[in-house]
This record gives sequence, C-alpha cells and structure tokens, in this order.
Amino acid sequence: MPAGRVTRRAGQAYILQSDGGSTQSKAGRQKYLGEKGLIALLGLLSAFVPLSTDLYLPALPSMMVEYQVNEGEMNLTLILFFIVYGVATLAWGPLSDKYGRKRVLTTGLAIYILACLMCAASASIEQLVLFRMLQAAGGGGVTAVATAMIKDVFDGRRRIVVLALVQSMVLIAPAVAPVLGAILLQFTTWQGIFVVLAAIGATALMASLGLVETLEERYEGSILGALGRLGVVLRNPRFTYMLIMFSLVSAASLSFVASSSYIYQNGFGLDERSYSYHFALNAMGLVAAPIAYIFLSRRFDMWPVIGLCFLAIALSGALVCAVGNIAPLAFAIALLPATFAGSLTRAPGTNLMLSQQRADTGSASALITCTGVVMGAFGMSIVSLGWSNLVFVLGAVNAVVGAICLAMWALLGRGTGRDGGRP
Repeated sequence: MPAGRVTRRAGQAYILQSDGGSTQSKAGRQKYLGEKGLIALLGLLSAFVPLSTDLYLPALPSMMVEYQVNEGEMNLTLILFFIVYGVATLAWGPLSDKYGRKRVLTTGLAIYILACLMCAASASIEQLVLFRMLQAAGGGGVTAVATAMIKDVFDGRRRIVVLALVQSMVLIAPAVAPVLGAILLQFTTWQGIFVVLAAIGATALMASLGLVETLEERYEGSILGALGRLGVVLRNPRFTYMLIMFSLVSAASLSFVASSSYIYQNGFGLDERSYSYHFALNAMGLVAAPIAYIFLSRRFDMWPVIGLCFLAIALSGALVCAVGNIAPLAFAIALLPATFAGSLTRAPGTNLMLSQQRADTGSASALITCTGVVMGAFGMSIVSLGWSNLVFVLGAVNAVVGAICLAMWALLGRGTGRDGGRP
C-alpha cells in the first residue's frame, strides 16, 4: 500500500505514513539507533517505573523519620505514583496513535526530568507526594509508547523474543536499583537519588532525539476520538479477559515492592545494605524469568507452562505464610518461586493481549500498562494497612492472586489472537 494512503478501521480514519516491509526493514529504518540501539532504548524506557520506585526504597524508613510520618503516609509516595502513572498512560497511549510515538516520548521525558528535580527540592511530604504525581504523569508518557513501538517494528517470533529481551533488561532494574540506592545513600541523601533519576531521564531524552518515528498507521480523527479508542479495545472480550487475568499478577509483585523495606528493615532488623542484598535475591527471579521464557518457548507449548506459573505463585504464597517469619533468608527463598513465575508470564501475556488487536496499538498498550499499575496499587494498598504480621499478609496476597489467575486461565478458551499471536 503506498505511503500516505488513508484506510478505514472500524469506521475510523487512519493514514499510512510509510509502506509496510519486513521486520528487518522496519528496524533498519532506525538510522541513528539501529536495531540494537532501539532495543536498548526500549529497555531503558520500560525500566522507568522500577527505577522511579526501587532506587529510593532503601531510604523510605529514614525518610519516614525525617518527615515524621507513619508508614501509610510515606507509602503515598508509591501508591499515588502508580495510580497517576496508570491514568496518565490512558491519555498518552491513544495520543501516541494520533501524534506519533516520538512526540509523546520526548514530551513525557521532559516532564519526568523536571519532576525529578522538584522531588529533590521537596520541603515537606505533601510537596514530595505532589511532585511524585507529576513524575508519574511524565513517566506514563515514557512507557506508554515502549510496548507499542515493539509491535510497530517487530512481528511474529521476533516480537516475542524482543518482548522477553526488553523485559529482562527492565527487570534488571529491581535487582540493581535497591543495591545502587543503598550505595548512593552512603555518599548522598535521598534527594541525590532523585537527581540521579533526572540524569537517567536526560540520557533517555538524548537517545530519543535520534529515534526515527515507528508509527506507520496514524489515527486521523479528533483527540476525543483517539481517547475513545480505549473503549473500542475494551469491547474486545478476549482482550479484556486476558487484561484482568494477567494484570492481577501485578497486585502480588508490587505488594512485595511496597512492603519489602519494612519487612526486612523494620521486621527483621536489617540495615539498608543487607536489605538491598535480600531484595536482590528475589529480583534475580524477575531477571531470570524472561530469559527462561525465551528458552522454554522454543521447546515447549507455553499454554500449560503459564498455568504452572499461576500455580507456583499460589503455592509460593502459601509457603511464605507458613515459614516466611522464621528468618529473612527463609522469607526470600519462599517468595522466590512467585517472583520468578510472575515475571515469566509477562512477555507471553503481553504478546497474547497485543495479538487481540490489529490497530489501536497505543490504546491497547496503555490499557495493559494502566490496568497492571492499578492492580499493583491495589496490592500495595492492602499491605499498607498497618498489619501486625506483614509477612503473612504478603503471602496471602500471592496465594489468592495465584489461585484466581489459575482458575481464569483454566476457563480461557485456547486459541490464537486475531493476528495469529501465541504465548
């Protein structure tokens, strides 16, 4: 189809900005970044959320003392971040279908960098919460386009591999960030951590300036029409069912993020550095899982593997309830199967959901991100209610989430997506 030709999808106007071509040619259009540079940039962009949360996790208890607030009030800097971030993606994703990925990306990065510097200058908990919300709004624009760009450029097996590679790069952040945060705190204050985040944002912005637009088929309707495409995507029942199921896993994983520093430091009495090492043990499962997925997907049918992952989350949660309070290492080891299994479902789950939509990729990606974040914020809220046995509550969250997802997966009719997608 020649460049510039207008097509119709579901009664809406789109314009093809360039001709199709193979996956290799699409990646080859990145004149400055190249395919490897594009994948590296996508990994960095997708890592903005874990970097924005996990890097300052070791400082939360000391920040709580400095601001003279309780655990629930301090966790507002996490919970409201995720809520605003999720809502922001719902706006940025459809807008990227209309205005292009690069414009949304650079705008979001500029907001993110400014907000990081404002967080560093916060004089009160109220200011910090407000600027964290602004940081989340910018971060939503950053990550809303990352998954969409993967579908823009890559197809078939290559898309599956790139999704897993990008998410393995992303999931290095939870392993490295708390350790790096603890090291940074030996030389600077928590304010310095937000300056580091601003520098990371500036690095991504410079790389993004060399990005060649990946969107070929641009939505030509109004802004309200673009936002309305979210409803069109949600009316696809198979997409929505998968969206709820795979997003539930975030409730378990982010409840651990929100409670980990309090469990290890306040509960088990570890210092900041020892906490970061124990946290990294669980994060190793997050990092290893996407790599394991690439290996497994070449040799096994992933449908039963995904079911086994949901079962592992449930059993791991039960194990945490049973032995998690014995010692910090026992807690970390008991939770490791849940973190590994939850991470392993990310790439096939994302690919399955994207495969349900031929168009509206930005809207679909935004819904995937937003729902995962909202579910994660729900899990974080549960563990922030002042429980006397936080380890048991975290284990129960994992057990319940795993059981619900396993039941939903068993009820899901086996099949492929609209474009032949597979897990």
